[in-house]
Amino acid sequence: MRRQDAEHFLLVGDKVHVREKRLSDAEEDHSWRQDPELARLDAAAPLRLDFQEYLRQYKRELEYPSAFSRRFGIDTHDGVHIGNCMYYDVDYIRGAAELGILLGNREYWGGGYGTEAVQLLLWHMFTNMPVKRVYLHTLDWNHRAQRSFEKCGFQIIRPVKRSGWEFFLMELKRERWQELVQEQQERQERERARESAS
Repeated sequence: MRRQDAEHFLLVGDKVHVREKRLSDAEEDHSWRQDPELARLDAAAPLRLDFQEYLRQYKRELEYPSAFSRRFGIDTHDGVHIGNCMYYDVDYIRGAAELGILLGNREYWGGGYGTEAVQLLLWHMFTNMPVKRVYLHTLDWNHRAQRSFEKCGFQIIRPVKRSGWEFFLMELKRERWQELVQEQQERQERERARESAS
C-alpha cells in the first residue's frame, strides 16, 4: 500500500485504488443513495432528490471542498467504480476523525475490497494528517462490516443510540495502527525469506 502522485490523490493497494472524487461518479453515487438496501446499511432513508439537483450540489462540493471532511472514490484496477470512502468531522485540536465507507457495487461485496480501501485510507490519515484516533459507527446487526473493520484494527468501544438506530462505536488509535503495520511488515519479510530459501 502506498500513496502515489502528490498532485493527484491516489492510494494503491492489491485490489483497489482510492482516488479523488470526479463529476463522472455522480450518476452512480445518486443511484446508490436511492437504493433502499444501501440506505439501510448507512442508517438513512433512500435519497428522494432528483438527479439534476443532486448534480448541482455535487458540483458545488467538488468545487469548494471542506477542511473537515473529504470523500474519495474506490475503483478496481481495471477502472470499475465500486464505492466511496471518506473521513469527516475532523477535530484538529483533539486529533480525531470519523471514517465511513460504502461499497455500492454488490458484485464486490465479501471479496476484501472494502477492507483494503479502509486500510488505504487509514494509511493516509495516520501518515499525512494530524490524527491520533480514527473512529466510526457501525449498525449493531451489521456483522460483516464489523468483521471488516476488526481486520483493519478497529475495536468495539461501546453501543450508541442515534435517531432510533443502534450502533457500535469502533475506534483505532495511531499507536495500535503502527503496531499492526509493523506486524504486517514482519510477516511479509518472513514470507519473502521462506520463498527465497525454497
